[in-house]
Amino acid sequence: MKKINALLLISLTLFTSAFAQHKTQNLVIITMDGMRWQEVFGGVDSAILSNRKFAKDSAAIEKKYGGPDAKERRQKLFPFLWGTVAAQGQLYGNRNVGSFVNVTNRYWFSYPGYNEIFTGYADTAVNSNDKIPNPNENVLEFINKQPGYKGKVAAFSTWDCFAYILNKWRSGIYVNSDIDTLHFNDASLKLINDIQLLTAKPIDVRPDVLTYFAGREYLKAYQPKVLYIAFDETDDYAHTGQYGQYLKSAHAEDAMLADLWQTLQTMPGYKNNTTLIVACDHGRGDKVKEQWTSHGAKVEGADQIWIAAIGPDTKPLGELTSNPQIYQRQLATTFAALLGLDFTTPHTTMEPINSIIK
Repeated sequence: MKKINALLLISLTLFTSAFAQHKTQNLVIITMDGMRWQEVFGGVDSAILSNRKFAKDSAAIEKKYGGPDAKERRQKLFPFLWGTVAAQGQLYGNRNVGSFVNVTNRYWFSYPGYNEIFTGYADTAVNSNDKIPNPNENVLEFINKQPGYKGKVAAFSTWDCFAYILNKWRSGIYVNSDIDTLHFNDASLKLINDIQLLTAKPIDVRPDVLTYFAGREYLKAYQPKVLYIAFDETDDYAHTGQYGQYLKSAHAEDAMLADLWQTLQTMPGYKNNTTLIVACDHGRGDKVKEQWTSHGAKVEGADQIWIAAIGPDTKPLGELTSNPQIYQRQLATTFAALLGLDFTTPHTTMEPINSIIK
């Protein structure tokens, strides 16, 4: 009897310990398309800013985002990342201090990158941005199949390709892309739908702020357990060589992150039990400053990315230095592990980023 009681006590202790270590009940994922790690960790790039081809309003940009060193510049550009996340979470990808994050797909552009993020698999057959339904099971689809998550996973994106990337027809998750109509009775969601249909579209898709508002108001109205919001403006403005607008969009997206995090902390179902992860699909050129606008397999540095995380299971380590190599493929299993799930799928995956979940 004593042996049985001892075994029960050990089992209960192990169970209680495991339960106590796992606090994340909700997950929010944000991607900033093509956002360079160079600005995330160094702020405005003076070499690009000094080129009139890319920054005709360089004086105004310098006044708003400039500073004597990288720490001040990045704080001005990304006050949420370098205020709240740096104090309470983790940031990976500053190659200047020995933190390396890379994609593993060979293409270094959007669809292959998002496929890698969400399937944990660098599929060589996913090699274009064409609107082709993704054949690979993604982690959001996997989570949606688990008990308690059915109908509680939603994605909002500026780029209209995400319906295909996440294969909404097979996966069954709610995907709202570009100007998809918001078929809901909630008044705020109806208003956002009206605005997105009537507003000007400088990059030919709805502005990121409307994608954000749609996702935020959906969160308030329907309380999903997993929410994904995909921004796009940073990539679009970089491709057109508009460095000032690229920075302004990055700064605005940081403000949206801050607003979303504050919103989560005011909601009883999300406060203190939600993890936020921010990532990007690919990097951009650096060594040849003319190439900062570009990415792809022929652009050196376009495989270099970054990751930020904050939540109840993520230790407040701030900016990581000299950490082990991290890969984009690890995000899919990390997303699942934060919810206490093991992402199992027919294709091969990598282990989670353990420093985020322990």
